[in-house]
Amino acid sequence: MARLADYFVLVAFGPHPRGSGEGQGQILQRFPEKDWEDNPFPQGIELFCQPSGWQLCPERNPPTFFVAVLTDINSERHYCACLTFWEPVEPTQEELCARDAAERDEEADEGGPGALPPPTPSPPGQLFAPKTLVLVSRLDHVEVFRNSLGLIYTIHVEGLNVGLENVVGNLLTCVIPLAGGSQRTISLGAGDRQVIQTPLTDSLPISRCSVALLFRQLGITNVLSLFCAALTEHKVLFLSRSYQRLSDACRGLLALLFPLRYSFTYVPILPAQLLEVLSTPTPFIIGVNAAFQAEAQELLDVIVADLDGGTVTVPECVHIPPLPEPLQSQTHSILSMVLDPELELADLAFPPPTTSISSLKMQDKELRAVFLRLFAQLLQGYRWCLHMVRIHPEPVIRFHKAAFLGQRGLVEDDFLMKVLEGMAFAGFVSERGVPYRPTDLFDELVAHEVARMRADENHPQRVLRHVKELAEQLYKNENPYPAVAMHKVQRPGEASHLRRAPRPFPRLDEGMVQWIVDQATAKMQGAPPAVKAEKRTTVPSGPPMTAIVERSGGLHGNSARRLEVVRNCISYVFEGKMLEAKKLLPAVLRALKGRAARRCLAQELHLHVQQNRAVLDHQQFDFVVRMMNCCLQDCTSLDEHGIAAALLPLVTAFCRKLSPGVTQFAYSCVQEHVVWSTPQFWEAMFYGDVQTHIRALYLEPAEDRDSFSVCGGSLGRGMGGPGSRSPVALRQVGEAPVQEDERSALDVASEQRRLWPTLSREKQQELVQKEESTVFSQAIHYANRMSYLLLPLDSSKSRLLRERAGLGELESASNSLVTNSMAGSVAESYDTESGFEDAETCDVAGAVVRFINRFVDKVCTESGVTSDHLKGLHVMVPDIVQMHIETLEAVHRESKRLPPIQKPKLLRPRLLPGEECVLDGLRVYLLPDGREEGAGGPGGGPALLPAEGAVFLTTYRVIFTGMPTDPLVGEQVVVRSFPVAALTKEKRVSVQTPVDQLLQDGLQLRSCTFQLLKMAFDEEVGSDSAELFRKQLHKLRYPPDIRGTFALSLGSAHTPGRPPRANKDKGPSFRTLSRNLVKNAKKTIGRQYVTRKKYNPPSWEHRGQPPPEDQEDEISVSEELEPSTLTPSSALKPSDRMTMSSLVERACCRDYQRLGLGTLSSSLSRAKSEPFRISPVNRMYAICRSYPGLLIVPQSVQDNALQRVSRCYRQNRFPVVCWRSGRSKAVLLRSGGLHGKGVVGLFKAQNAPSPGQSQADSSSLEQEKYLQAVVSSMPRYADASGRNTLSGFSSAHMGSHGKWGSVRASGRSGGLSTDVGSRLAGVGPPQANGAPPEPGFLRPQRAALYIIGDKAQLKGVRPDPLQQWELVPIEVFEARQVKASFKKLLKACVPGCPATEPSPASFLRSLEDSEWLIQIHKLLQVSVLVVELLDSGSSVLVSLEDGWDITTQVVSLVQLLSDPFYRTLEGFRLLVEKEWLSFGHRFSHRGAHTLAGQSSGFTPVFLQFLDCVHQIHLQFPMEFEFSPFYLKFLGYHHVSRRFRTFLLDSDYERIELGLLYEEKGDRRAPQACRSVWEYVERLSKRTPVFYNYMYAPEDAEVLRPYSNVSNLKVWDFYTEETLAEGPPYDWELAQGPPEPPEEERPDGGAPQSRRRVVWPCYDSRPRAQPDAISRLLEEMQRLETELGRPPERWKDAWDRVKAAQRLEGRPDGRGTPSSLLVSSVPHHRRSLGVYLQEGPVGSTLSLSLDSDQSSGSTASSSRQAARRSTSTLYSQFQTAESENRSYEGTLYKKGAFMKPWKARWFVLDKTKHQLRYYDHRADTECKGVIDLAEVEAVAPGTPAMGAPKTVDEKAFFDVKTTRRVYNFCAQDVPSAQQWVDQIQSCLSDA
Repeated sequence: MARLADYFVLVAFGPHPRGSGEGQGQILQRFPEKDWEDNPFPQGIELFCQPSGWQLCPERNPPTFFVAVLTDINSERHYCACLTFWEPVEPTQEELCARDAAERDEEADEGGPGALPPPTPSPPGQLFAPKTLVLVSRLDHVEVFRNSLGLIYTIHVEGLNVGLENVVGNLLTCVIPLAGGSQRTISLGAGDRQVIQTPLTDSLPISRCSVALLFRQLGITNVLSLFCAALTEHKVLFLSRSYQRLSDACRGLLALLFPLRYSFTYVPILPAQLLEVLSTPTPFIIGVNAAFQAEAQELLDVIVADLDGGTVTVPECVHIPPLPEPLQSQTHSILSMVLDPELELADLAFPPPTTSISSLKMQDKELRAVFLRLFAQLLQGYRWCLHMVRIHPEPVIRFHKAAFLGQRGLVEDDFLMKVLEGMAFAGFVSERGVPYRPTDLFDELVAHEVARMRADENHPQRVLRHVKELAEQLYKNENPYPAVAMHKVQRPGEASHLRRAPRPFPRLDEGMVQWIVDQATAKMQGAPPAVKAEKRTTVPSGPPMTAIVERSGGLHGNSARRLEVVRNCISYVFEGKMLEAKKLLPAVLRALKGRAARRCLAQELHLHVQQNRAVLDHQQFDFVVRMMNCCLQDCTSLDEHGIAAALLPLVTAFCRKLSPGVTQFAYSCVQEHVVWSTPQFWEAMFYGDVQTHIRALYLEPAEDRDSFSVCGGSLGRGMGGPGSRSPVALRQVGEAPVQEDERSALDVASEQRRLWPTLSREKQQELVQKEESTVFSQAIHYANRMSYLLLPLDSSKSRLLRERAGLGELESASNSLVTNSMAGSVAESYDTESGFEDAETCDVAGAVVRFINRFVDKVCTESGVTSDHLKGLHVMVPDIVQMHIETLEAVHRESKRLPPIQKPKLLRPRLLPGEECVLDGLRVYLLPDGREEGAGGPGGGPALLPAEGAVFLTTYRVIFTGMPTDPLVGEQVVVRSFPVAALTKEKRVSVQTPVDQLLQDGLQLRSCTFQLLKMAFDEEVGSDSAELFRKQLHKLRYPPDIRGTFALSLGSAHTPGRPPRANKDKGPSFRTLSRNLVKNAKKTIGRQYVTRKKYNPPSWEHRGQPPPEDQEDEISVSEELEPSTLTPSSALKPSDRMTMSSLVERACCRDYQRLGLGTLSSSLSRAKSEPFRISPVNRMYAICRSYPGLLIVPQSVQDNALQRVSRCYRQNRFPVVCWRSGRSKAVLLRSGGLHGKGVVGLFKAQNAPSPGQSQADSSSLEQEKYLQAVVSSMPRYADASGRNTLSGFSSAHMGSHGKWGSVRASGRSGGLSTDVGSRLAGVGPPQANGAPPEPGFLRPQRAALYIIGDKAQLKGVRPDPLQQWELVPIEVFEARQVKASFKKLLKACVPGCPATEPSPASFLRSLEDSEWLIQIHKLLQVSVLVVELLDSGSSVLVSLEDGWDITTQVVSLVQLLSDPFYRTLEGFRLLVEKEWLSFGHRFSHRGAHTLAGQSSGFTPVFLQFLDCVHQIHLQFPMEFEFSPFYLKFLGYHHVSRRFRTFLLDSDYERIELGLLYEEKGDRRAPQACRSVWEYVERLSKRTPVFYNYMYAPEDAEVLRPYSNVSNLKVWDFYTEETLAEGPPYDWELAQGPPEPPEEERPDGGAPQSRRRVVWPCYDSRPRAQPDAISRLLEEMQRLETELGRPPERWKDAWDRVKAAQRLEGRPDGRGTPSSLLVSSVPHHRRSLGVYLQEGPVGSTLSLSLDSDQSSGSTASSSRQAARRSTSTLYSQFQTAESENRSYEGTLYKKGAFMKPWKARWFVLDKTKHQLRYYDHRADTECKGVIDLAEVEAVAPGTPAMGAPKTVDEKAFFDVKTTRRVYNFCAQDVPSAQQWVDQIQSCLSDA
């Protein structure tokens, strides 16, 4: 029973003490005046009576009523019912006047009791003050309070004849029952009657209509978000003008939260004076009058619900997590069905006539029922995650939050996570976790209705029915007796408040009220306490948990197979079938991503533990540890799925013997996981284990043992629901069902709590002690366990451990501790000196001790361990840790002695001669880099990457070799390498290793040869080794000096300690050089072509390897040198060395002579006929360092003038001639850009000379003369054209670009305007696709010289007054743009990380963004423009930037397009040597070869040129003697620094370093190939890989390629890759010859096995499937070997075939044999068509366009292309047989070794000088040829084995050639003699 009301208070308005306008409340009277003992009087009531402040009012307001809620210090709520009415203000003494007093007396007399005078208006100045009657109670009976206070007011206003003291006294003494559904009628003694009903269970909240009203005011979505906000501890503020509504809304929100209790600040009505409470940092639910809305808006983190406006405002910084789906949407839809039942019927054609809408009270209960169901669904199965930590003296219960979230499948759910961490839920656990207590509706629902709710989910009507049933129960709880007797309470009359009150509310007699109260109290004491016995029961646990959303069924079938794999693998491991296990391991590691598989693993491993121990051998141990690590790595720190919990007992069980007395346990190898350093995990584990042991205390021994067998020991204890009854871990996997009779810990606890009161005091004490010691022993056990998992095996690694989670900061975690320490393969730590180690150990020990102590403190305090025991634990922990450290030292020592894990053997890469390993293999994983082919992308094929292997660093390359980690790919070797010099970017990355999925340090290396190594270092590679690798790589990539590069340091290995040449030699050496330069140049030019030394080609067998030593000479010496030059250079005197300068300049001079440009004569006897001469003016490199020593200048210009001209140009690179057209005699000149003062001074209209500029003026003058001299050296017809230049064009040609238009550098449209192109070409606009216009009719008006210059430099320049030359300003891109563009191109082709959505479009998009093709388009466009100009007879000077980048590109391309010679192998070499090397392209600077160039980065100007050549090659495949492979080869090696050719920036630098001589002179040096050209030449002799079989040039063909971007193709050099052997450009490293044909295999395999699978990106397709011609050449070689003839050079064979083809194609003998392939394409563009003419014999050679890099193939000998093979000499003869057969007949010929004799038809051909043979007389196909030039002797022979029996001995004769001896036998002696004579005569004729 409880008092209905504790206090009655009368509060009135009083003036503010500080005299402000506002008043304050004053308590006039309170009853009782003494505080009750059990309930002190609440402070601050006067604030809550008038929450908006005490103010006077000008008019009478009607009385108001509301209930405020105050919370005391013990969290008890006090309900303050306030009834406020207004009374006239009492005037102060001074204001009182008699009239007023008299008036008041009259009124008082008239208004006797019961009289109702008509309402009279109050006087004009009258003010009214509020007065409040307050009832304070701890019970929540709002209506009773309203009626009671109303009654008191009525008595006062209506003047009823009832003593107010009596009424108040009765009110204060009224006692009612608390709960239990009783009914009580009360009366306050004024003729009134009220019935009070108490709720059935007081745990259910009373809501009346508040919830329904809340939904009406705010709507479903808003209420749901307020509900979530309150649950997740956000601040909620209600606003309304009505106080009653505020308290109703707060009451409704609290009712929705049931069964959770709101435990934060709860103030439904907050007074204005206390508004600062709103800025409290804690969560709250508060109501405030809407008048204070402005204050509320300033709060940043408060959710404001405006009840009057129906809105909820959530600030930006607040995130309210929504309910987990599908609960959110289900709740929403069922709420709308309750609130708006007509919604379902709104669309019906025939809606039912009426729908019954529930009353507001009933609707309120229905809404609450929805939320009750929601909580039952959310918290379903919560009792399975309770841990009973103590039963006596009081239950201690903990909730295993992680297991609950894991089981419900809501680990990621923000909402539930926050709810479970909140205070409300903590209260829920301590209140409802108790196993023996009264139960209520929620307990029933969560235990018994779960299945029904799940079944109803998709049936809205059934859900609604369930909601209505629950609502009935809730309603019944509030209104147990529906037929209530009527209340009878007097009320004041209508508008009574407006009447003049008879008097102020009277002062009550305190004594009388107190007497009534005392009387009642005395009576109460006498009566027996009415205790209603609470019905306590065991709380049902309900069914086990299930996930909120069932995962899709498809997964289960799949997972069953996976579990099978896991089980098989483990059984193989324990049966010792290691190979089988190894095969399954990758699949198992993949399967272990799934939860079921991880549980299965724990279970299976558990079966192999006997007596808590399982000793394994090393391999088994490795497997088990790897699988455990794989399981644990995906565990979060909370271990929701209990995987770590299940493995914890196992890591201390599995072990291996390292040596006698030293055992290593698995825990030392699985420490590197975040879960072990999470205190929450250890707490949950600890409580789980304590529960198991507490339960065992109270169970019978038999039952206990039984339960353990079922539980599988401690497996799943952490998960075990109510006391490990059925460890969910086991249950879920589908094991045998658990025995039902087994009692859970909660059941046991419930039983014990029931018995507790009946036990004796001693027995109680004993049980408490037993429980306490159980907890204590578990704490010791856990201190040990924690030290196992927190102390690292190698304490010297502790510097990593300090960063590790849980010890330093509890949250963060790192992967620095290597898990493979188990096999002792931990790399030796660098700092294991003892002192350092000890200090570190202490540090680690300290961190672990602190961690364990914190844990022990927390759990022991919570579980009630005595303080003595706790102190003992604190003393014990450091000893435990220290002891464990000592044990570990022995384990660590022994584990290091173990043989390391059997990892795949490291494959050593093949190295070039002279290449040395700098760093031996570091074990790494090569990861996919975004090119899909390697990872088995859309192209199909196996996943070659990731691969496991090692990275090697050599003096030349970075090489990865390894094998794919995917076991299904097979034993394929994966190689990826690039030259160190090509490295462009290196960055550290953090990546996951493919096998163990550990996060490891990695390195990403990108190279400009389009290779990318993205590597993760294996755990055994220490960070120091990785760092060393980076440093060494950097040192090799950027040597401090060029001498440190591979090409130069290579030779130094053989002459150790050779000091670099001292600087003082430089002067004399240059002087001597310059003299000899001139001398030798004359010599060179005097000699026509250099004769070649005749040599024997290497045999076909040697094709794959470098030639043997004795052949070195013949192969490498291609020119006959003077004897002196053949001596090694080191032995030469400096002056002799200088005689070799001919070699320096020979390339240029030879070319100048070929072009008819040069005579080198003294200035006195200058040959006037020659317009140009070779000037040695730069022989000392004095005028221009970056130019060659000999230059072509106009005949008329003196050498001394050149010095002055050069000053006008950047870098002193003045205009020199580099090519002359053979047809139009126009010349191409090149120079650097102009200095500002030079040409501008020359051309500008006003050239005002400033003082001291005379030098500049004179040089400008020289320059004008110089250009004039160039112009006058032109052919004469330039004059005949009149001086009309382009400026004479009609204005129609002017276009929009001013005079010239421009080739734009920016903008995609780029390029020449139609206008410029057409005027320069002198024809109509170019064709649509970018093809040049037809060179039909050239206009005569042309300037003699066009100067192509940079638009920026030529600004304001006016044309030459005589109009002999004209300026063409164009915009060009700069080197830095090339660099930036290349970076993007590299990114596009080799992305570095797999694309998120790989599609061809993304590649094309990034390719376009790079603008690489746009730059190539511009280069081709400018080049074609220059070609057109030259072709039409005008000369061109290209004068761009510094004259060594774009100028070189343009000039080289122009020569390549204009002159067929440069399209041969020899010519292209000459072109590169002349334009790129001699004219000083800065290879070292652009390639960042040394440390100095590191900052400038890699700028691929030469590569861009090669790309342009490749584009032209694609469009004119028949015009180039070299194959596309040749271009790729140069592209690769110009950055590789393998050869010296492309080192340094100019000839000057090369001479200074002494490179040019060595390159040409040291023929006998050990490294023969220092020059890339020499290498190409030697390789070409062995294999035609550089040769283009479609080469069939048109004479004097000028090429005009299409240049539009749409016509350009991405060069496959950028995209292709061969993982089988790495880049194919180092020929020695490529794989040997193809396998022998099947027939010759010893096993006699079936021929169909010749087929092989060619994988994209792994095999080289051109090599696997060579083009037709390479195939035929190989076939010929094979046949020759079979026939026993020495194989001949591929070039001879090819020339012979070409010749034969010509002869067959021209039976009439007329016409010139200009080409092997007669094309039917129009003359100026013979693009991709390949036509072979049918010969009379019908033998057509099949040609493949894909002659790229074929297995047998490589390029032509470096003879000049013009010199055809000798067989072409015979083409004028007709092929009629009679003419070509001088003598014929049958002879027997003996085959090669062990072959029989055969009769053949032989033909002696004196014309062709050969002996041919056929199968028979009519045979037209020749079966073999003996070249008579090779025959040395013809002699009589002897019969050999197997010769024809009938033939005379003298009929045998032998023909001896340089290659072999042929044995012949005629039919008889005379014919033999005749054959010998004929052959002899043939030889003598020759």
